[in-house]
Amino acid sequence: MQSITILGSTGSIGVNALDVISRHPEKFRIFALTCHTQTGKLLEQCRQFTPAFAVVGDEAAADQLQAHLGSAGLPTRVLAGADGLIKVSSDSRVDCVVAAIVGFAGLRPALAAASSGKRLLLANKEALVTAGHLFMRAVEAGKSQLIPLDSEHSAIFQALPHRDSSGPDVSAVRRMILTASGGPFREASLEDIRNATPEQAIAHPNWSMGRKISVDSATMMNKGLEVIEARWLFNMPVDKIEVVVHPESVIHSMVEFGDGAVLAQLGDHDMRGPIAYGLGFPERIHSGAAYLDFPRLKRLRFEAPDFQRFPCLRLAFEALRSGEWAAVVLNAANEVAVAAFLDRQIGFLDIPRVIEDTLSLIPGCDIGSLDDIDRIDAEARARALVCCGGASGRSGVRL
Repeated sequence: MQSITILGSTGSIGVNALDVISRHPEKFRIFALTCHTQTGKLLEQCRQFTPAFAVVGDEAAADQLQAHLGSAGLPTRVLAGADGLIKVSSDSRVDCVVAAIVGFAGLRPALAAASSGKRLLLANKEALVTAGHLFMRAVEAGKSQLIPLDSEHSAIFQALPHRDSSGPDVSAVRRMILTASGGPFREASLEDIRNATPEQAIAHPNWSMGRKISVDSATMMNKGLEVIEARWLFNMPVDKIEVVVHPESVIHSMVEFGDGAVLAQLGDHDMRGPIAYGLGFPERIHSGAAYLDFPRLKRLRFEAPDFQRFPCLRLAFEALRSGEWAAVVLNAANEVAVAAFLDRQIGFLDIPRVIEDTLSLIPGCDIGSLDDIDRIDAEARARALVCCGGASGRSGVRL
């Protein structure tokens, strides 16, 4: 039986992971659950799964949750902050860590899990976007088994041959093709995109996701970050990674091999599919996702991405080619800009403008440690905040 920590258990990935786990009580038990602020939801999860530990954002929230758990007669011990996250990610009693904390805050606990030799089911993009070579070095040194949970990277992982425990074999790959839905603005006019509201941006046509990730999907920054992830996950040069818009989101990604064969992974729009694959690997276990009804699919469409409509995708490719420092800046500026957009401080097309301006303000440098990443991240966030302050609210990137 696997003992599992879920980092970010109250988010969409965490909730779906718990749903899959609940279907297989003979295979999995919960060691720890964590959240930042949704302590009420975490309390309900603790009542259902009785983990050994729960982790919340600060000491005051931890004391309050501990009191509620004590009143309910539950044995769960509550920890707080980054140290708590690292403890439940690296504890010797843990077999598997689901890393689903959104944003830069998820980097260190995911790195702790990798360094501790856990099976790591990775849904935190920033771990690879901001610390690619450091993270993969920790995976190798810790002899961790890294399995991606993003539907696109899971699809590629499933399409690749696995000849031993060292990971997928990419030696015969000609290119990796990440599919993108195109989000809610795939067919919108540039004027409609310019005036888009947060409510419109988070209304994804296919997937149910958190607000930040939904905005990233609307700008296609989500796909840009996935390109950077794929480079590190599969040790793949950027020129062998492509993006194609596939509005139906039935094919989750594809791998083309040197002999001309293309293997595609298909499935319903349900994150429980890749989560179940990661939890059960190499066995396939029931996920709860619906099965495809091929006669009802009608058609599958494919389009080249429009870099004018989606400048964030262009910026991600450029950052990957510029160096690791640029990916750190890109990620930090994007987080700041998306938060400002959701708070109605800037317009939708100000998001790529803020990112591009921030990239232009920070000189290139080498990254040798997490301290370097922290420094670049902090400077980028400060610069991005200034760039957000100069926005009109309805202006935008140069088109």
